[in-house]
Amino acid sequence: MNRTKIIETARRVTLEESKALEVLANGMGDSLADAAEAILNAPGRVIVSGMGKSGHIGRKITATLASTGTPAHFVHPAEASHGDLGMITKGDVVIILSNSGETPELADLIAHTRRFGITMIGLASRPDSSLMQQADVQLVLPALGEACGHGVVPTISTTMTLALGDALAVALMEHRDFGAADFRQFHPGGKLGARLSKVRDLMHDGDAIPLAGEKTPMSDALLTISQKGFGVVGVLDDDNRLSGIVTDGDLRRHMAGLLDHVAGEVMTKSPRTIGPDALAEEAVAVMNEKKITCLFVVDPAGSGRVVGILHIHDCLRAGVA
Repeated sequence: MNRTKIIETARRVTLEESKALEVLANGMGDSLADAAEAILNAPGRVIVSGMGKSGHIGRKITATLASTGTPAHFVHPAEASHGDLGMITKGDVVIILSNSGETPELADLIAHTRRFGITMIGLASRPDSSLMQQADVQLVLPALGEACGHGVVPTISTTMTLALGDALAVALMEHRDFGAADFRQFHPGGKLGARLSKVRDLMHDGDAIPLAGEKTPMSDALLTISQKGFGVVGVLDDDNRLSGIVTDGDLRRHMAGLLDHVAGEVMTKSPRTIGPDALAEEAVAVMNEKKITCLFVVDPAGSGRVVGILHIHDCLRAGVA
């Protein structure tokens, strides 16, 4: 095996596809905005379809749209001709992918959109193709050939199609102000779902929160620390606002005559807190930065009321850190 030749070929393909993406980016214009406008104005879903390699790319584009706030569904063109056309209604927008624009399996799907006045976005490299001539919006790929050296293996064309689909999906996402909190609704599982968890999803609340008043004797505060198991106790002022926190460091600093004090005399004032709607990943960053293991969760409305406590172990168990 000629290892050098394999590496050279791989680099050439990668560079050719990279250059193609640059050409694609520089050529984007009003047609992409037209496609986005058509999708945003449609009361229904986005239906994506394509045959062969275009179909594989279409499935990925469908998944990206659906996970970023644009309801989307993939319909296989062959299945469409055998009943799945019924999945497509007048309120939908159909995106059809075909590098040549002449894929015969797409004929029934194209005809269906024309018959019922369904908006169709065509994506192909030939603006004079049958698909593009019928399309309401034309997304034209630069005709740059393929990276296989023979011009027959879908490589550059599929890379550009995928990139254009990503570009459209993200543009729609940003237009809708679709943020991390929205994204998590569609990604509750796995590492990504964990990273997008909110503090309120992982925190302990109610009787589990270790709290004491400023005038609480340290003997009682120590009992609370022991019973709750977080190694800390939050200290509340007369208005039930969090005024401080007693940690093991505070206990060591006041070791001499500790039981002669009250919690307000031992506590560290104005501890770092976090809101319940913050991302758990943000809480982990704070705990790492401050070299602490717990954060008290405080009402974001400004009342200073403690609504929970979050331990670094909670985040580790959830897969956040």
